[in-house]
Amino acid sequence: MNINEIKAIAKERGVNSGRLKKADLIRAVQQEEGYAACFGTGSGGACAQPHCLWREDCA
Repeated sequence: MNINEIKAIAKERGVNSGRLKKADLIRAVQQEEGYAACFGTGSGGACAQPHCLWREDCA
């Protein structure tokens, strides 16, 4: 997903994208959605959040 798509999702959820980097913005959206803010932290292989929007892009 590109940064503009992520910013649009963030805006829909009321998250201010400001000058956040991609990973930080995704984590802010995750937190707003009630998930752990874990995107890109290396825990993707042990992820217990099957419905997370970012799961496919997570490393």
